[in-house]
Amino acid sequence: MTHEDVPGAPQVRVFETRTEMGATAAADVAAELRARLARQDEVRMVFAAAPSQQDMLDELAVAEGVDWSRVTAFHMDEYLGLPTGAPQRFGAWLGQALFDRVPLGAVHLIDPEGDPDGAAYAALLAAAPVDVVCLGIGENGHLAFNDPPDARLDDTRDVAVVTLDQVSRTQQVADGLFDAVDAVPTHAITLTIPRLLAAGRLFCVVPGAAKRDAVTRALHGPLTAEVPASALRRHPDCTLYLDTASAPRPETAGASR
Repeated sequence: MTHEDVPGAPQVRVFETRTEMGATAAADVAAELRARLARQDEVRMVFAAAPSQQDMLDELAVAEGVDWSRVTAFHMDEYLGLPTGAPQRFGAWLGQALFDRVPLGAVHLIDPEGDPDGAAYAALLAAAPVDVVCLGIGENGHLAFNDPPDARLDDTRDVAVVTLDQVSRTQQVADGLFDAVDAVPTHAITLTIPRLLAAGRLFCVVPGAAKRDAVTRALHGPLTAEVPASALRRHPDCTLYLDTASAPRPETAGASR
């Protein structure tokens, strides 16, 4: 295992394998949960739904010493336009990946039919502080479904309805979630970037060569809506977990941020 630290936030950790990356991220998330539950009654956390998170979630599901009954779970985005019960829904994916595997105290899923503008979900999120967010970075640099160039780094909303760009929709096909781009919905409900950054601690898991350019630009390029993940540099307690395929090349380490 190798570690690569980039000055400032976020802390960056690079691992030889995706498996090792996921296991370490899960151990760190579990440690954070145990520490918070030792000093507060409840932990509220938000999860990303994506194959990139599978290694971490598999390990987190079997982590020891976490009182899941005092954890309330949210997720960060959901498609609009998919039928109820569609397996591609992010709530359904997270159910299989984690929510149905641990005895969570509460699970709040985005409801595209009953809450199409996300207002009720925003109210649930605002009811108390969010402690932890487990997230990833998209191939186009998105956070949740805040796609470039329309992402709003200073959005005043907690939840928004957004139009998905073509790169995001194509990534869903590459991830094996849909058979063709035309089958991927064009709109989604998403937590905004400021809502994600309002959490106390961020754990960002980003494996794979397809993410290398986005990670490089997020860490070493301008802080811009063209690379929404660059906003992670605004957070004081964010850790980025990479494998060697997604890590920026050494020559970018001294690039201007």
